[in-house]
Formats: sequence, structure tokens, C-alpha cells
Amino acid sequence: MEEQTKKLKKKEKKKKNVLINDEVFLTTSNNAVVDEPKLDRFGLPIPTEKDLFPPMPLGTEIIPATAGKLITTQDEIDEILCQHAIKIDLSTLQKLSTASSHDDHRLKLRLLHQSPPVLAVENFFSKEECQYCMDLVQSADGNDDVLEVSSATFSSTLAQSKRTSTTWYVSYRILPTFLAKLTALLSNISLEQCEEPQIVRYLKGEEFTWHYDEVPTSQLKNGGQRIATALVYLNDVLEGGGTVFRDLVVTTSASTGGPQQQLSMQPKQGSLLLFFPAFANGIPDERTLHKGEKVVSGTKMIAQMWIHQRQYMPVLPKGNSHEDARESVETRKRELGL
Repeated sequence: MEEQTKKLKKKEKKKKNVLINDEVFLTTSNNAVVDEPKLDRFGLPIPTEKDLFPPMPLGTEIIPATAGKLITTQDEIDEILCQHAIKIDLSTLQKLSTASSHDDHRLKLRLLHQSPPVLAVENFFSKEECQYCMDLVQSADGNDDVLEVSSATFSSTLAQSKRTSTTWYVSYRILPTFLAKLTALLSNISLEQCEEPQIVRYLKGEEFTWHYDEVPTSQLKNGGQRIATALVYLNDVLEGGGTVFRDLVVTTSASTGGPQQQLSMQPKQGSLLLFFPAFANGIPDERTLHKGEKVVSGTKMIAQMWIHQRQYMPVLPKGNSHEDARESVETRKRELGL
């Protein structure tokens, strides 16, 4: 009798498959869902985050930096960027700081992570320059130089990445300050290497989950790989909305053996975030996997631009052209003392 009871209980616990919203779940006989891998309608495993973004192999070079380390010499930044196709001219920051009438608006280059390099420039945009960008999209109706689109990215994992922001493509010619400052700071890149400028808005609750900025192989004909990501925060965000790098950490003391935490940059108005999706040879750097955290309070707005290996042919808005912006960019450089 006891043996029969045990067999009956074992039979009751036998798992079975049920179809819920086109996905197959493993359940027990009382329909309680078991914590097992999900299957699609064809019985195939649904890719998990680890499948799409596998952990870095053991031995991968990850070298953190002391939180907010200030870069003060050209030799120092040259050494940090030796494996990348980008050169940063520190004298540009000095010239822009001199042009500012406010001592607290001086531009400072900080090292957020050493390998892969992640950098920040304080006060890259003034408050007025940030407001100009935000005003462009708030009055975009009827403006042929500003085009609202569904937020998109080249990332080959877009189908699995969740992006709920709004993006506006902007003509080069109406953002001369962004282009003037960026092409002066990144001293070995040309205007033609710049992808279309974008202004992106994240409302409360919106986010962009884990993704890479690399260009998939099928689209490399236009400009080659992205070699730099330049992102300017147009407003402060008090809670949420940070740019987080999954595999990178920052030390909170001068000692490399000190406490560490995941690298995240909180939006601060006017600050530039700069990192490099690929090496100088065009091979993507998967260590730069990152996300835009969900905005918890308020709105997050950014201006962003990607730099390509070679000349990039703009697509949006219609008629967008590097050449149309050249004169205004050079004029703005002279005004800024660049």
C-alpha cells in the first residue's frame, strides 16, 4: 500500500507542457509553472540574455580606473588610446575653457575606465547649447532639418533589446557647435566621418536595454565600423537614466585593490561621454556592452553622434549633407578660438 502511494505521488508531479501566449512552459499537474527554460511555439529555446550577450571570457583585459581620475597631459591620453583610431587634443579643452566667461565652466577630461577606455568631459556644452538642442526637437514640426523616427540602432541584437525612447535625426548644418567642438577635440577625424547627429528623449519609465554600438557586417559599406560614440547629456536626471557598462568597474579609491562598483555615468547637463565600440583595425570591442537605465524621475535628453572609420554618407533627414555644414562649422571654430 505504501509503495502504491509513493508511485501515485510521483505520477502527480510529472511535468507537462502548456501553451501560454504562444510560448511553451513546463508545468506540474496542478499547472504551477516550473522555473525551466522557456520554449517558443516551435519547441525551440528562447534566447536568454546570456545567449545574446555572453560573459567575457576568462582573461579578458579589464583595467578599471580610480573614480573620476583627471587627465592632465597629452602623453597620458595618447597612451590610453594607443589601440584606437581616435586622438584627443587636450589643447582643445584649454582653448574652450579660456573662451568661457565662467571659471566653473572649465572643461575637464576624466578617465572613467582605462581598458577599454571610457572618458568624460565636464562642461562640453554650456547650458545655452544644451537648451538649443532641446528646443530643436520641441519645435520640430514643419522643420525639414529635424526628423522624428522610431528609435533605432545598428545593433544586430535590436530584436532582443528594448528601446522605448524617441529619436530625432538632425541636419549637420544646424548643429555647428556640436560638430566644431567634437572635430576639434577628436583631432584626427574629419567632418565626413560623422554619422547623422541625433537627439534622443527618454520619458519616465523609458530605457534602452543591453546593446552594442557596432555596425553589423551587412552595413559596413557605408563608412565602415563605428570607432567612437560621443554622447552629450542635455539635462540632469536625478534618478535613473544612467549609462551603465555591464562588464566594467570603477575603483572608489586610489588603490587598485580598493572597493569596486559597476561603471555607470549619471546624466549631468553638458557632460560628454566618450567611448570606442571598435579598435583601430575595425574589430568590435565587446567589452563596451552598455545600456541606458530606465528613467525613474523626470526626462532624459541626449545629443549623440557616432564616428566611422571612413567617409559616411548621411541618409536622414532628406538632403542632409556634410558639405552644407562645412562653412558654418569652420565659422563656429573660429568664434570658439579653435
